[in-house]
Amino acid sequence: MSIAHLTLATRDVRATSEFFQRTFRWQPIRRPGNSPIEVEWLQIAPGQQLHVLKVEDFEPSPFEKEFGRHLALFHPGDDMEPLKDRLREAGAELLPPLRDTPFPRFFFRDPNGYMFEVIDQNKYVIE
Repeated sequence: MSIAHLTLATRDVRATSEFFQRTFRWQPIRRPGNSPIEVEWLQIAPGQQLHVLKVEDFEPSPFEKEFGRHLALFHPGDDMEPLKDRLREAGAELLPPLRDTPFPRFFFRDPNGYMFEVIDQNKYVIE
């Protein structure tokens, strides 16, 4: 079993889609034309998608944090520092981890308030 897609609500679909396109280089993909609301779909990896949808009264959860709800992503280690630069330039807030791990990682809050963890996929180990 694998994850097919994740859905993120936002007040600004275009800005959110562009954020992930600029920072993670996720590409827009074709979506069905039967959505009753504004949506954009991005390909994260083969068979994995991010669906961004408009919710007028969207507010981020107060539980978006390291020890709360967050989305963890593996990322190539040689692109970790350039990714941090792209995230800062796109308006993300970078946050240090609250606990040490044997592998490099960092957290960021996107412009919508969602929390993400980025893990160096080349050095990931569980002790």
